[in-house]
Amino acid sequence: MSAHTKELLDKLTPREAYEQLVQGNKRFVNNLKINRNLLQQMNDTADGQYPFAVALSCMDSRTSVELLFDQGLGDIFSIRVAGNIVNGDILGSMEYACQVVGSKLIVVLGHTRCGAIKGAVDDVKMGHLTKLLDKIRPAMAKTNAAPENLHTTIYAEKVAYTNVDLSIDEILGRSPIISNLLDEGRIGIVGGMYSVENGRVHFIRELFADTHRSKSVSKEKSVLL
Repeated sequence: MSAHTKELLDKLTPREAYEQLVQGNKRFVNNLKINRNLLQQMNDTADGQYPFAVALSCMDSRTSVELLFDQGLGDIFSIRVAGNIVNGDILGSMEYACQVVGSKLIVVLGHTRCGAIKGAVDDVKMGHLTKLLDKIRPAMAKTNAAPENLHTTIYAEKVAYTNVDLSIDEILGRSPIISNLLDEGRIGIVGGMYSVENGRVHFIRELFADTHRSKSVSKEKSVLL
């Protein structure tokens, strides 16, 4: 399978880009990877790259977006940081991907059993990690349950859901470039949760200009099911 070209990227719609990820995850779960010549893709992308999506995900070693969405070299811009939090550098990277290169989809991907989320819930204090975990606290504040009323693991999973949702809000609130691209229908934005237990990505929010609708799934639903 060849790498994406500018011509293919220009013809692709945000919803088609989303569907490529949905189908890719289905292949991953069923161990049905597309046969790719990675050396050929390396050669194809040597003079330029045209990824169709940009993904913000956690640094967790189990959550490589290229693998879990069954994509190859040059297909996805991958931004990875503990807790899939948002900062100015990440916003700039997304703006470059979408405005300059022409990527059609932004994906914010959380996951189950996230160490950063658990660290925030447990109020871990350690060097620079302290400030990073502070960025997860707004999700804790908005999660509809008090920690003392839930098992810690269940509460952390609920916070992870909320963290994805708030990250999308922060991207749109802090980046007029991305917000305008969404309004113009040039990109879509989706949020999902990856289960490290079964490999499935459960999409919990979808934003596309053609419907002007956000589909959110209840934070009560566990991706472990």
